[in-house]
Amino acid sequence: MRHVVITGGASGLGRVMAERFLSEGDRVAICDADPHAVLEFAGAHPDQIACVADVTDEAQMQTFFDQIDAGWVRVDVVCANAGIGGPAGRIEDLSLADWNRCIEVNLSGTFLICRWAARRMRAAGQGLIVLTSSTAGQFGYPLRSPYATAKWGIVGLTKTLAMELGPAGVRVNAICPGAVEGDRMDRVVAMEAAASGKSHDEVRALYVKGVSLRSWVTAEDVADTVSWLASPQAKRISGQILAIDGHTETLTP
Repeated sequence: MRHVVITGGASGLGRVMAERFLSEGDRVAICDADPHAVLEFAGAHPDQIACVADVTDEAQMQTFFDQIDAGWVRVDVVCANAGIGGPAGRIEDLSLADWNRCIEVNLSGTFLICRWAARRMRAAGQGLIVLTSSTAGQFGYPLRSPYATAKWGIVGLTKTLAMELGPAGVRVNAICPGAVEGDRMDRVVAMEAAASGKSHDEVRALYVKGVSLRSWVTAEDVADTVSWLASPQAKRISGQILAIDGHTETLTP
């Protein structure tokens, strides 16, 4: 039985990851900024740890970490998954506040959970950290510069932490989902449609057109990859940036 921590774990992709680990007999601790989602998760899984916490708030995250430290003797897997899409638009039209919020949630929030995980995993001499980047962390992404910048930062953090923690027996990898079916991507499509002047259907069609397999991916596809990374079959996989996207050929604004 593994002990797994997931940020942004009460809904969306994080919730699917959590459910996958639970189905494999693991224990899960999740935090999420959405109190309603956390309440629902806690009701469905009363024996697991569920905490309302904004990943950019160090005090709230410390409360989450304290709950884990009080209940668990070790942490085996940490999924730094919390993130937001940020604003859409040309850079000259974006506000500094929107830019900062996107960077803070996607990158600074990841820093906080990775710092905590590194301290525990280095001491234990084992562990896996999985950071959620995006195909936006591998390519340019017109009209989404804050998000692309944050997700490229996740790639740099992954490579660096793999080097720092590898000698201690800790693996660090990043996953780069493409367009994942679900409510969050529906909101992204609406935002990009408004910024570009295209219809929702046109934006969705562009995402499919730019992928070799001509399809979106599902949250279950992503959870499959994370589950494999946490398995013995991936014990030598570290420092890798794994795209789960059907092969992105181009990102068209």
